[in-house]
Amino acid sequence: MRRLFAVGCGGFVGAMTRYGVTLAVSRFWTRDLPLATFLINVTGSFVLGFFSTWAADRTTLDPAIRLLVGTGFVGAYTTFSTFEYETERLTESGAGGWALANVVGSVTAGFLAVRLGVRVAR
Repeated sequence: MRRLFAVGCGGFVGAMTRYGVTLAVSRFWTRDLPLATFLINVTGSFVLGFFSTWAADRTTLDPAIRLLVGTGFVGAYTTFSTFEYETERLTESGAGGWALANVVGSVTAGFLAVRLGVRVAR
């Protein structure tokens, strides 16, 4: 029960953070590219890379804390399904260039963010 509670609490905070980032970005970004989703996925990739490496290499954390951050927070914060759906909408609307930029940019930046998180943690 403790582990389920940890995932739920992390998920609550991750979902609220995702919503807050989306609101903040929507105040200044009006172009077609879904920048909020892009930023969320890149920062979430960094957090997961950093936290997972730090937790495995530098500390002995309670498994519930690992679940709270990795599964709960990052799982609710990142938005792969939203990324896929927004890319499809861009394609359907004729914005194929933005769709391609979204896919290449998100995958590349997300991968680099994970690598950076791992390196910073080490």
